[in-house]
Amino acid sequence: ETWGCGGNMTPEYYADIYKRYNTFARDYSGNRLYRIASGANNNDYNWTRVLMDRARWDMHAVSFHYYSVPEWNNKGSATEFSQEAYYTLLEKAIAVEGLILNHIAVMDAYDPQKRVALLLDEWGTWYDVEPGTNPGHLFQQNTLRDAMVAALSLNIFHKYTERLKMANIAQVVNVLQAMILTQGKEMVLTPTYHVFRMYNVHQNATFIPLEYQAEGLLSLSASRDGAGTLHLSLVNPSLSDTVSLELSFDALRPHTVQGEILTARDIHACNRFGQAPEVAPAPFKGCKVSGGKLHVTLPAASIVVLSL
Repeated sequence: ETWGCGGNMTPEYYADIYKRYNTFARDYSGNRLYRIASGANNNDYNWTRVLMDRARWDMHAVSFHYYSVPEWNNKGSATEFSQEAYYTLLEKAIAVEGLILNHIAVMDAYDPQKRVALLLDEWGTWYDVEPGTNPGHLFQQNTLRDAMVAALSLNIFHKYTERLKMANIAQVVNVLQAMILTQGKEMVLTPTYHVFRMYNVHQNATFIPLEYQAEGLLSLSASRDGAGTLHLSLVNPSLSDTVSLELSFDALRPHTVQGEILTARDIHACNRFGQAPEVAPAPFKGCKVSGGKLHVTLPAASIVVLSL
């Protein structure tokens, strides 16, 4: 973050500094460095423009960071929040799509062949630390709300992989939107963990474009794996409304469907040490194939992954 804690630089100054160090970071013995420039602060598109103009031939990628934060000066609790705060946070999470689109537009103007990658190498939720923990360790709980943020974010990232080559949640264990929390010898898998595990069917698969109309924050993504199976990830973030969907296909004629659902009785639900998990995947029964179409009923506040 050379625009901030990494030096409070201007993009023009940083581009020259980057090129200086890049010149002396050499490739030896067949090993090839992957050269990443420190990218913009959120919507600072001029930063991306300057780097692409001055240093695009000296880098393989440019990074940027985006966090879903209730308020920077009043982040609030990870587990105690209102419905209004829930929806506000989700709106902030999906706002990352506009940033991705705008940074890509700047990069496309200088690099239409998409040689330089865009890397969202820090993203996720950020709240106040849990009471009694070290503020510097950024230890926070993880609820079904965080699972929603993860699922909505991943569905967005899938659409832009021609340019967006990496998207790294911050972080894996015990820090911010972690997938695993530990306490001594104890460990819990968070709701965010279960989203990542359910979504791993999209890895090494081919993105399949979708067109749909819906009110609210409904989100879908699809991919086809090497064996020809189509995987659908569906997110209904509404706290009150069940959603019924009918999906048709241009070429696929599905005949079987199976899936998992991640939800809970309360959006504040989380998994705690020494207790049975409140948020964990379960087999999904709310779908069927009929006449070559897929019919799905998504409960409120649910994340579903289907295999056809």
